Amino acid sequence: MTITISPDDAHPYLRAASAGIRHHRKIAQTERTAVDRTHLDVLHAHLTAVHQLVDQLADTARPSHPTAGRHLATAQTRLWQATAEVHSAFHLLPAPLSPASTQTAECRPDRPPEGPPVLTICQRHLAAGHIVRRKNTPTDLNRPPHTTACIR
Repeated sequence: MTITISPDDAHPYLRAASAGIRHHRKIAQTERTAVDRTHLDVLHAHLTAVHQLVDQLADTARPSHPTAGRHLATAQTRLWQATAEVHSAFHLLPAPLSPASTQTAECRPDRPPEGPPVLTICQRHLAAGHIVRRKNTPTDLNRPPHTTACIR
């Protein structure tokens, strides 16, 4: 599949990422495959990247458009909550059994991660969490989702 990007397209990478998500959604709907750690690792990477993008947009929008900046900051918090839930779900899924290993497939949060992709997702989550905790309080991060009226 070849993606053609017009020269005046300001967001080619966002469009390509959106196309990838649509493709994976279509595969998941047609094949009804069970979720595994690899899929959640990729989803966590996407959510973390979108979280960082919204964080940058919120920082840029705040000085000139404070209301828009607040809405983007709320979106950033919701993305972090979704990222944290995907990370938790990742650790609750059993690890695939390798032929060389006779260990059980249960998750062991009391010991260090067993390597990729566990180590990768945990490192990514810790790095994103460091940024999030610098800008938000625990109360902000644990606040339940709510609807806000659009202020113009």
